[in-house]
Formats: sequence, C-alpha cells, structure tokens
Amino acid sequence: MKLSLLPLSVASLLTLASCATEKQTPTLKDHFADDFLIGAAINMNHVKGLDPGSDSIVRRHFNSIVAENCMKCEEIHPAEGTYFWDDADAFVDYGVRNNMAIIGHTLIWHSQLAPWFPVDSTGAYVSADVLKERMRDHITTVMTRYKGKIKGWDVVNEAIEGDGSYRKSPFYEILGEEFIPLAFQYAHEADPDAELYINDYGMNMPAKREAYVRLVNDMKSKGLRVDAIGMQSHMGMDYPDFKEFEESIEAFASTGCNVMITEWDMSALPTISRSANVSDSVVYNTLFNPYPDGLPADIADRWNSRMDSVTDIFLRHKDVITRVTAWGTHDGMSWKNDFPMKGRVEYPLLFDRDCNLKPFMQNRLDNASDRQI
Repeated sequence: MKLSLLPLSVASLLTLASCATEKQTPTLKDHFADDFLIGAAINMNHVKGLDPGSDSIVRRHFNSIVAENCMKCEEIHPAEGTYFWDDADAFVDYGVRNNMAIIGHTLIWHSQLAPWFPVDSTGAYVSADVLKERMRDHITTVMTRYKGKIKGWDVVNEAIEGDGSYRKSPFYEILGEEFIPLAFQYAHEADPDAELYINDYGMNMPAKREAYVRLVNDMKSKGLRVDAIGMQSHMGMDYPDFKEFEESIEAFASTGCNVMITEWDMSALPTISRSANVSDSVVYNTLFNPYPDGLPADIADRWNSRMDSVTDIFLRHKDVITRVTAWGTHDGMSWKNDFPMKGRVEYPLLFDRDCNLKPFMQNRLDNASDRQI
C-alpha cells in the first residue's frame, strides 16, 4: 500500500527542530559520562513536585542523587523504636524511577542526631553497650529497608576536627575512636553489596587529611571495608587553597579508596569569619550581603573562572574520583541562602535561579558539542 505524505505544519516543524536541538545539546551526565557520576542533593520540595525547576534540572542533567535531609537520624528515627519512612521512601522511589545512583546520607553523624539517641531517660549519656546496640539497630534497619536500591552510604560524617583530633561528639564521648570502625562493621553486615563512605568538610587541611589517611589505613588493615573518602567541597572565593585540595585528593587515593566530591558549592559572597563582630546591623548587612539583587558582572566572572579551575582539578583526577555531587540544584534552593544571616542571598550552584546552567559549565558543553559536529 502506498502511503501519502501530508505536509507538516509550521508548528510541527518547529517542534521537530526543538526536539532535534534538545537531543544534540549535551547534558552534564553526557559530558562527564567517561569521567565520573555527576549528582545533586535534592530535598522534599523536589521529590513532592513543588520545585519543578529542580526536577527538570536533575532528570535531564544528573545521574546520581543524595537526600539533603530526609535520611538523617532526627528525620528518619525520631524516637526510640519509631521510624518515619515516608520521605525517605519517596526520595528512593524517585531515584529508582529515574534510574539514578542513589546515595544514602547519613548513618552516623553528631549533627541532626535524634535527641534521644545517645541518652537515657534522665538525659545522661547511655553506656557503651547501649549505644552500640542503638547504632547497630539504626544502621541495620535503615540499610536493610533500602537494600539493593542504594548504591552507597555516608556511614560516618564529620568525625575529625581541623587539627586532626577526634570531634567530641556523643559517639566519641561514649565509645571513643571505636565508634567509627563499629559503624563500618555494622554497615557491611547490614548490606554487603552497598558501597561504604566516610565523609567530612575541610578535607584540604593537612592535619585533617593526615588523620583520615591514618584512620582509613588502620580500618582497612583490620579487614574493614571503606570504599571511598568523601570530600565535602563547600568552597568560597578565597578558600580552599587549590594546592592543598589537590594534595588531599592524592593522599586519600593512596589509601586505595576512591575519592568523592560530595557537597560541592562555592559561595560568591565575602567570607564571614567566626570572629566577625560588627555591631551596626546596617554595616553588617552591607558587608556580608552585598548582592541581594544579583551578582555584578566582574564578581560573576571571577566566580565562573574559579569554578572552572575546580572542574579542571576534578578531571585531572578522574582516575580516582568516581562521583561529583553538587549540594543542591539551582541557586534559589541552596542551604547557603539565609545563612548565617536571614536575608543573605547566595549564588553557589551550577544553575542560576532561572535554572540556567552557569557560563563556566555551559561553555564546556558547547565546546564539546562543537567538537562532535
């Protein structure tokens, strides 16, 4: 049978052209496909469909997700014997539906820890045996629920101080250094197929770097699995020192672990020192919230240039870096807004408030597209 060809309308032609352009335009996950997973932290507004901009960005550009808050202890295990699964289930289901590498964050962390977890009915610290049992129950229950769906877990988060000493968290105060190996033991027993990570910020600092290298080497010498060291990469225009940062990547890789960039963002605003003491609130706001209506062009250029340099570092070490995760999607949903002062407007992520990819990264995609033509 002979088929007659009907003329296409102008609208149809435009639609076809748009689809063709969409298919030709590379995405972040396409661009870095041979380098590392590229991921983003998402929150419940995203999962529940209340942030369509983030949803569009993530489904198009990212192949990995991590939960911003819903898997932290105070959210998922608010009372002894009580687990709240609704949000974590929805997050995991979202990742499964979209065929993404799902990262669990985090199992053992002193911050956002459910208040009941380290204490008894009088408010005093529990015994070592009780805390061990609570840790085992928490890790086993959460990991078992998502077994086969979660690629890997931040087992222990932020355990070491900048000077290389152990953070005086309830876990350390009760169990000492033993709490970290125990957490990894319990995690491996709960899901032997899941990857296990240790994660912290300020990982460029030499003393902290050396402490983690010692810790990981010690755990591995005892037969414990540590698959990757996560370098939270909350950066600024004046930190970290790139040389130190790159030396840390190399030092962590020397343990035989992979390296993961776990919480990448870069403040475009002046760094607020903890010692800052500006009594005049007007002066304070002018100093530390200088761009409430948008970044000046010269500052945006500097920010893009610095982020481009960081991306170059990641690519230089793609043989050991297996995932790069931005801590959020677009500037409007970053945790850095309103922190540490209400009204502070930030510009730290890969996409702007209109969900457009920032120039430093868009240029990389454009250049890659030009090479393919």
